[in-house]
Amino acid sequence: MGAGTSPADGSHAPGGAEDAGPAAGGPEETAVTGTARAADGTAESGEGGGSTRAPSRRFSLTHDTARPEGGGRAAPGDAPAPARQWPLLTVLCTAGAGLLLVGTDPFAEAFRIGAMLIGVALLVGAVLRWVVPSVGMLAVRSRFTDLVTYGLMGSLIVLLALMAQPKPWLYVPILQDIVHFTIR
Repeated sequence: MGAGTSPADGSHAPGGAEDAGPAAGGPEETAVTGTARAADGTAESGEGGGSTRAPSRRFSLTHDTARPEGGGRAAPGDAPAPARQWPLLTVLCTAGAGLLLVGTDPFAEAFRIGAMLIGVALLVGAVLRWVVPSVGMLAVRSRFTDLVTYGLMGSLIVLLALMAQPKPWLYVPILQDIVHFTIR
């Protein structure tokens, strides 16, 4: 494999650089990738005009997968780094405020309100991922997967914070019946 090639991108010819001599096939075109091998073992474009890839047989639910760099900038490139990542900083600061409330416990309901802030931060992340076209490093997976993950986790954290004991703010009668049914 030559410098800058990867087995994952399909841009290299089969075998290693050590079998690139004239006895091993040398600079003739390979049938798999459509590239010619130079004498030093690097891949060059052949007469065929590049490689042809077979379509994937895997089922794909989404097609808008986030770029590995983080989904693009949320602000122009000449802006300072914090301004380019404002969606991520919004979510992290809100979750950090919730963790600070839970950790310091300054008043009676600090645990419940802090946990709700953490859940709201995730819900805000889901809304930002849905509405803002380029969210920077908040984009981890595909848009659909990020929406489902952030939304579901945020909703569950808020619901658990509302139902936390003692004196829950949200009472769901069926949960008590389920607990009694499973413990008996």
